[in-house]
Amino acid sequence: MKSSRSLLLVAPALVAGTVGVVVPALFSPSSVSATPAGALQTTATVAPQVVPPVAPVAPTSPEASLSTAVSQAAEAISPSVVQIRVEARQSRGEMMGPFMVPGGSGIVEGSGSGFVYRSDGYVVTNNHVVEGAVRIEVRLTDGRRYVARLIGTDPAIDLAVLKIEATGLVAARFATSDAARVGQWVVAVGAPFGLEHTVTAGVLSATGRGNLGANEIEDYLQTDASINPGNSGGPLVDLSGAVLGVNTMIIGRANSIGFAIPSDLARNAAEQLVTTGRVRRAWLGVSFQEMTPELASFFAPNEHRGALVNGITPEGPAARAGMQAGDVILGLGGQPVADGHDLLRKLLRRPVGDRVEIAILRGGTPRTLTLVTSERPGAAAAPVAAAPPPPRTGIGLTIDTLDPYLRQRLRYTGPGSLVVREVAPGSAADRAGLTPGDVLVELDRTAVRTVDDVRAQLRDGRALVDVGRGENRFYTVLEGTP
Repeated sequence: MKSSRSLLLVAPALVAGTVGVVVPALFSPSSVSATPAGALQTTATVAPQVVPPVAPVAPTSPEASLSTAVSQAAEAISPSVVQIRVEARQSRGEMMGPFMVPGGSGIVEGSGSGFVYRSDGYVVTNNHVVEGAVRIEVRLTDGRRYVARLIGTDPAIDLAVLKIEATGLVAARFATSDAARVGQWVVAVGAPFGLEHTVTAGVLSATGRGNLGANEIEDYLQTDASINPGNSGGPLVDLSGAVLGVNTMIIGRANSIGFAIPSDLARNAAEQLVTTGRVRRAWLGVSFQEMTPELASFFAPNEHRGALVNGITPEGPAARAGMQAGDVILGLGGQPVADGHDLLRKLLRRPVGDRVEIAILRGGTPRTLTLVTSERPGAAAAPVAAAPPPPRTGIGLTIDTLDPYLRQRLRYTGPGSLVVREVAPGSAADRAGLTPGDVLVELDRTAVRTVDDVRAQLRDGRALVDVGRGENRFYTVLEGTP
């Protein structure tokens, strides 16, 4: 599970902050009666003016129509949106003598978003939300919670598919992202900073965004709908509530610049992960660069578009078709190619083994080559094995008596007689956040001085633990039977 990147902030929410709600004041001015200076005063009774009631204005304005459309889109997608809670391991610190000096908990928690892909329990999210997780929990909008199994991942586009043991779920509908129009309204739904089912709205700012340096394959939808840590994996939908993209990341130093995996790319990857556990993509076997005006003067004087081939993979599809470095690719399968990124977008939408015509310019002369795409190298050779949930039995602790020597080494001056020497990865103690060097002060508000005391307090499989760590104290819940 990743929490940040050097350029881009990617989003499992690791921190939950206090949310302040500002309620606008409603000012209702009192009636004021005044007589203008110099006005003639009379004793005549003036009949009060009867003001007819004002009829409510029908919500026919563009603003009212848009508000209704956004609400309807949110209502349509909401039953399919899920919150994803993950537990992952982190490094513990450094060794000092017989103990690992506390450097943080061995298990850290994070959260992200996702949506139901199929009604029989398949869920789509981002790969970075679940990467490295030892336990994944999916929370439905109706409050149900399930431990999820990882079906497969596609790190090239940052996608993952999970499976929960549930049926009859409301699966999200997909829109065609290739038909999306820049400027159209979109709605993002997810759990930013752990705030479940948060709805934000904006417009589709751009399509086909790449060269961000975040993933191997980049063909993003850009939006100004607010996306924050915790939105990752959630849906970006059109005003009918159909999924246009999978929210993935934001530019950390910017304001409201977010990116989503296009639905066409995400749906194809998800289907392959569900059916085979891996994703296969078409490949030409060329490297290319953008056609600048300076390069065009040498390779394509009369063209202002195309992808300049600068390398050919030996024995690849392009090499077998006779393509050469210096060729300019102008078309793929009868469709014009604007630049290298456009070439990649069009290629990704074709199957492996597809026979396709490539329009090129070589030495100023147009040519057409025919090749058969092969599988993109680096694809996973087998389905991703699901990480089993941590065991609920066996607390996974090795405990020693806290003698004066250990107190000095650990710089611990508080109460307590037992110190944690080892914690088994994935155990109940690991899940509770215990780490070597922690002191067990009390279990269920009872002082513990021996291992038998610990066993006695955990006889029912659960205990509140008062822990001493350095100069600090904290509580955690330990579940399991020793």
